[in-house]
Amino acid sequence: MSSAHGVGLRVENLGKVYPTPGSKPVFSDLSFDLGRQDRLAVLGRNGQGKSTLIKILGGILPQSEGTVRWDMTSSWPIGFGGGFQGSLTGIDNIRFITRIYHRSYQDVFDRVEGFAELGSALHRPVKHYSSGMRARLAFGLSLAIEFDCYLIDELVSVGDARFQRKCNEELFERRGDRAFLMASHDMHMIGSLCDRALIIEGGRARMFNDVEEAIDIYTWLRAA
Repeated sequence: MSSAHGVGLRVENLGKVYPTPGSKPVFSDLSFDLGRQDRLAVLGRNGQGKSTLIKILGGILPQSEGTVRWDMTSSWPIGFGGGFQGSLTGIDNIRFITRIYHRSYQDVFDRVEGFAELGSALHRPVKHYSSGMRARLAFGLSLAIEFDCYLIDELVSVGDARFQRKCNEELFERRGDRAFLMASHDMHMIGSLCDRALIIEGGRARMFNDVEEAIDIYTWLRAA
C-alpha cells in the first residue's frame, strides 16, 4: 500500500551483508514503496539494522543487493553527522553543503543559525562539537534545505525539552505534507505520527499497515 499521491520511493529485494568473514545478512529481500505523503516507521531492536537501512536509503552506505529508486528528493539521514568535514568550521560545512545543493549560502546560514542555536560554535571546527551539537547542525541544515522526504534516525531525542518541541513543530507540523521514514524507540511518537511500520528482526523485514499491531509486536520483541 502506498499513498494516492504517487510512489516517491521504491525499494526492491534490498539486502545488506557487511564484507567480513562469517557475516550474516543484516537484512535481505526487503521490498516496499513509500508514497509522497506517507509516514513509515522503522522498528527493530538495537543491532537489527534500522540505522543501516536509513543510511542505505540516504546514500551513505551501499546495499549488497537489490535496488533503491527515488522519485522525490530525500534528506540525508537526520542525526547522522558523518557527512560533515571535521576540520572545517560549522560555517564552512554550511557553505560546502549549499554549493552541493545549489542554494543561497546566506539564506541557508540564516535559517541554520536561527534554528540550531549554536552561536559562536559555528566558527569552531566541527570535530570539537559534542554529538548533540553535531545533531543540531545536521537538523538545522536538513530543515534549511527543503526535501520531499525526511529520513529520521532518533534525532528528535537530542537536546532539552524545549528544543525537542521545536524540532517536532518544524518537522512534523510545518512539513506535514512531506514523506517521512523514521526509526525510533518512542512508541508514542510512532503511534501518533506514522501510517505504517516496518519491523526488522533476525535479518528479515515485515511491513505492517496497522501501526498499532506493529507496536504491539515490537513491544513483545523488546520484552522477550
